[in-house]
Amino acid sequence: MAKVAFIGLGVMGFPMAGHLKLKGGHDVTVYNRTAEKAAAWAEKFSGKSSPTPAEAAEGADFVFVCVGNDEDLRSVTLGDSGALHGMKPGSVLIDNTTASAEVARELYAAAKQKGVDFIDAPVSGGQAGAENGVLTVMCGGDEAVYARARPVIEAYARMVGLMGPAGSGQLTKMVNQICIAGLVQGLAEGLHFGKRAGLDIEKVVEVISKGAAGSWQMENRHKTMNAGKYDFGFAVDWMRKDLSIVLAEARRNGAKLPVTAVVDQFYGDVQAMGGNRWDTSSLLARLEK
Repeated sequence: MAKVAFIGLGVMGFPMAGHLKLKGGHDVTVYNRTAEKAAAWAEKFSGKSSPTPAEAAEGADFVFVCVGNDEDLRSVTLGDSGALHGMKPGSVLIDNTTASAEVARELYAAAKQKGVDFIDAPVSGGQAGAENGVLTVMCGGDEAVYARARPVIEAYARMVGLMGPAGSGQLTKMVNQICIAGLVQGLAEGLHFGKRAGLDIEKVVEVISKGAAGSWQMENRHKTMNAGKYDFGFAVDWMRKDLSIVLAEARRNGAKLPVTAVVDQFYGDVQAMGGNRWDTSSLLARLEK
C-alpha cells in the first residue's frame, strides 16, 4: 500500500481516485477546487480530503493530477499552494490531464529541481472507462520511474504503456485524438448517407462492423447516433480543447493534419448549434440539421 494524493475530482478524477482507494488499497487523500466534491468523495470512499494541493501531497509517495488544461495544471502543481511545494524527495507526480507536451516537459524539469519524479500519463476511455477502471494510459518519463508508478496506475487502467521521455504520453494522446476525430466524422457521414439512401442502419452496421470498416466508435456509438442521442461520453467542448493542443503541436513539428483541422471546425459548428456538452458522436447532428 502506498500513500497517494489525487488532485482534481471531475467526471474522470472522482472514480479514478476511488479505484486507487478500493481496488489499489492505497491510503488516498484528495483535493478539489470545489471543497464539497472532495468531502463527498471522502465520505463515499472512506478517504481523506485536504484544503490545498500542497497539503494533500504532504508525505505522499504518488501524487496524481487530473484537471482541465495547461493553466489549471500549472496552478495546482506550481502555484503558491501547488502540489510540488508539499511533495517529498523521491515521490512521483503523475499527471493524467490531457495537456500539451510543452507543459509536461516543464513539469518534469520543475519536479527534478525539487528531487521529485514526473510522469505525464493522459488517459483514453472516457467517463465510462474511468468508472469501470479500464482506461488506457499513455506515459512519458524515465523508465525506472515508470516501473515504480505502473503498479499504482493499474488500479484504474487496463492498458498502460511507456511511450518515451517526458511529453511522449501527451504526444501519444494527440495521436489518439487525431484518429478519433477522423473515425467519428467518417462514421457520421456513413450513417447519414445510409439513412438518406433508405437503408436499415442496424442491418448495415451489423454487416460492415465485421469487416474493415469496423471500429470501437461504430460498435459503441452507432445506435445512439442513429437515435439522435448525444449524451454518452466525452463532450464536444473537451474535444475542441484537445484538438487545439493537437493543431498547435502540428504547427510546431510541421505535421500536416488537413482532416483533423476540418473536423475541429465541424465541432465548432456543433458548438454553435448548442451542442457544447453533447458527446463527440454529435458530428452526425451537424449533417442532419
